[in-house]
Amino acid sequence: MAALQPYVQRYQQLATRHGIADIFQDNGGKTLQVILTLGIKVSKGREGNDAVDEHGNEYELKTVNSSLTSSFSTHHHLNPEIIAKYRLVDWYFAIYRGIVLDEIYYMPGRHLRHYFDSWERQFHEQGGRALNNPKIPISFVREVGFLVRNFTSTAVLRQGLLFE
Repeated sequence: MAALQPYVQRYQQLATRHGIADIFQDNGGKTLQVILTLGIKVSKGREGNDAVDEHGNEYELKTVNSSLTSSFSTHHHLNPEIIAKYRLVDWYFAIYRGIVLDEIYYMPGRHLRHYFDSWERQFHEQGGRALNNPKIPISFVREVGFLVRNFTSTAVLRQGLLFE
């Protein structure tokens, strides 16, 4: 660990320059990789959406480790206010296998309308209690989303060999 620490600190310095305070918290390292790959920036503060492009368009970013789960988490206290915010923006979904980025998909918010409507119904059916992390399946993202970036299996194997 001591030998890696200078590299970890350099990684954090890069993240800090891009508005990510902690690479080990809230998917900070993965978020950094996604925004650098897409050429977008993280939004300032915790109240807005996750990212913004050079034209001021905002995006929601979601990452998933497909080795551990088959769906993207949304929000741990999802309510109509957050759903309304979600409806206004387009989304990027990054699929990782462990710490290796495999694919990034873009999805217009309107393609998620079914989920938003369902979550709002559930919220009201539960008497106004916030939903805990409703999910969006990877299979849905792959079927409906637009593939932005696909990192080939060969490239992934080469990366893995570097760390063996």
